[in-house]
Amino acid sequence: MKHPLLEQIGITYPIIQGAMSWVATPELAAAVSNAGGLGMLGSGHEPGEFVRALIKRTKEMTDKPFGVNVLLISPYVDEVVNVICEENIKVITTGAGSPGKYMKRFKEAGITVIPVVASVALARRMEKEGADAIICEGMEAGGHIGKLTTMALVPQVVDAVSIPVIAAGGIADGRGVAAAIMLGASAVQLGTRFVVAHESIAHENFKRRIIKSKDIDTVVTGQITGHPVRVLRNKLTREYLKVEKSMSSDENPDFSILENIGKGALRKAVIEGDKDGGSFMAGQIAGLVSKEQSCEDIIQELMTEYRAAVTNSLSF
Repeated sequence: MKHPLLEQIGITYPIIQGAMSWVATPELAAAVSNAGGLGMLGSGHEPGEFVRALIKRTKEMTDKPFGVNVLLISPYVDEVVNVICEENIKVITTGAGSPGKYMKRFKEAGITVIPVVASVALARRMEKEGADAIICEGMEAGGHIGKLTTMALVPQVVDAVSIPVIAAGGIADGRGVAAAIMLGASAVQLGTRFVVAHESIAHENFKRRIIKSKDIDTVVTGQITGHPVRVLRNKLTREYLKVEKSMSSDENPDFSILENIGKGALRKAVIEGDKDGGSFMAGQIAGLVSKEQSCEDIIQELMTEYRAAVTNSLSF
């Protein structure tokens, strides 16, 4: 495939790995980049020197382009931005805020800036602030989500901005890639599919939960707080939703109760594999993920299925 965006960031295939907290490690990012996609490191709330160490480890495993996700609400964001510029990172994605404050610095460093958005208004704002491309994430995605589906959001953003659009949420196979491209996307971002990659450090319990999932096995928590999160159902989600429901009639709900319930739950899922107390963030597409593969096999399968889907569509 040839597209200006792919050439700009130096990748062969229009496949970007989601920067999932605790999962987007050097091992996974390097494997995705070596396979022709764009591997991403998650910086989370980590200090700058910790992120530098992640970058250096990734460089030891690949000479291909890879990116770093910048969480703009991190208390260490200034440090992380400095490190990214010093380490000659060529691509970043951003979340939880606007990168406008750092845009001039990024541009001077030759960095391609790709914010994650969940609405047309935010996409337009990011374009005005100088973003090079936009990731449109639909509510089908795992983790923190917006209110629109990918199929509804992507074409509206494509029509609203002049920069490339990357589709995310609800994509796990080549048919999803083809659908996103047909909607006007230049590339796709996948998260759940890469959680079960051989190179993913996610606990085997997490991988098995995804592989065994059915179409209705995810639930959205945190809607009352304004920060909804899609996860796989378990004891934790049942407890969380029960408390959340009891708060729905309160004029001044104490959200700290919910924060305490979910505190450290993602680490419990990814690292410890705690089936009851872990927050197993996964998208609705988990029901389509049926096996553990290498990143190379995942990307090659995605592209083979994509070509078949496009060929079949041309036969009508």
